[in-house]
Amino acid sequence: MLLIRPIRAEDYPELYEIAVESGHGFTSLPVNEELLQRKINRSEASFAKTIQCPGDEGYLFVLQDSDTGRVLGTSAIEAAVGLEDAFYHYHLGKVVHSSRALGVYKAVDILTLCNDYTGVSELCTLFVREDSRKNNAGKLLSKIRFLFMAEFRQRFAERVIAEMRGVSDEAGNSPFWQWLQDSFFSVDFPTADYLTGIGQKVFIAELMPKYPIYVSLLSKEAQAVIGKVHDKTRPALAMLQSEGFSNTGYVDIFDAGPTVEAKVEHIRSVRNSRRLQVRIGEVQGGQPWMICNTSLQNFRASWLYLPLREDDTVVTVPAATAQLLQVQNGDWVRVARI
Repeated sequence: MLLIRPIRAEDYPELYEIAVESGHGFTSLPVNEELLQRKINRSEASFAKTIQCPGDEGYLFVLQDSDTGRVLGTSAIEAAVGLEDAFYHYHLGKVVHSSRALGVYKAVDILTLCNDYTGVSELCTLFVREDSRKNNAGKLLSKIRFLFMAEFRQRFAERVIAEMRGVSDEAGNSPFWQWLQDSFFSVDFPTADYLTGIGQKVFIAELMPKYPIYVSLLSKEAQAVIGKVHDKTRPALAMLQSEGFSNTGYVDIFDAGPTVEAKVEHIRSVRNSRRLQVRIGEVQGGQPWMICNTSLQNFRASWLYLPLREDDTVVTVPAATAQLLQVQNGDWVRVARI
């Protein structure tokens, strides 16, 4: 069975392996022992913290095979970005050059450096090992964050975003960054990506062009990838769009991948999730549902087939699943269709 739970200190060796496997462009898991250890420590502290409003917390989950104990993937939520370090984006907008006397009217696309998403929550660090991308693993690992947000609503902002990985080749070269590098930097994309991942973002403020960039001045290769996602990221983007996320013109400053956003209350899995009481027993048939307990530090989640109806107030759960979720008869769980 698949189990999602908060990361623990003993998961470090497998987290490091996942960081290596995730490759270039995956800034939230850089291959850096100190930073990965810090991420684990910060997550454990966040789950243990008593709060009334979102702050500098980060919740890191792992997907585990309950039979073998192997960690199959990760996902995370940042409670409020940009409160400690500046959080940069480009916004794709327009300026109009016009002259009534000459009969000229031309709308031009521009990229403006901004910090507009400061204070919003962020979905991040979603990665499933290639040999485990089956049996609803990716969907569960991504969507279970919505059940967690629904259950612990006060820990997150009104809006949530997700940065989608942009276009780069197998060597980690980004056409968008290549233009920036040639024009403003002497730092290649993998290096800039890595420096940002380990929190060294000062060079962005120091070297990034302060004035809007006319898109038409970029190379044709750079223009072609603005707002486009990496081939391996297309399924993740499609899933978020099905949940109600949309792109409002913000792109990543390194690879120009799109950033999508939604109000938490409008996310389909949040809106359609519900709390039910547990009854342990046999289950036959039904549809695939995500299910999680309502504990914070001992958060546990999985999925199974359930024959639930809209007016049900009780959910029957097999004994093995109840044990996995650490719930007993009469306890509460939260469920949503997967």
